[in-house]
Amino acid sequence: MTEPGKDQKIWQVVASIPSGCVASYGQVADMAGLGRQARYIGKALGKLPEGHSIPWYRVIRSNGQIAFPLGSERFETQAQSLREEGVEVIDGRVSMRRFGWRP
Repeated sequence: MTEPGKDQKIWQVVASIPSGCVASYGQVADMAGLGRQARYIGKALGKLPEGHSIPWYRVIRSNGQIAFPLGSERFETQAQSLREEGVEVIDGRVSMRRFGWRP
């Protein structure tokens, strides 16, 4: 179960990730003041309200991998959204060195 206060913090951090950059679930958790609760980030992003403008697709695994199964509809949506912002997605991965957000 998600918690509204935590979710808002997460959504604020994700909303601040610049176009053309990605952040890891752990990085978002840390920046939201949630320490090592990286797994919670995906749950909170799954609860985004209909019609939101939060760029959830900019959050990926720390190894640069998109978390959705390769070839799934969600994977394709995330990969396409990243590509539209100039982020290279190769074999389901993004170079964290090249595209990782460094606030």
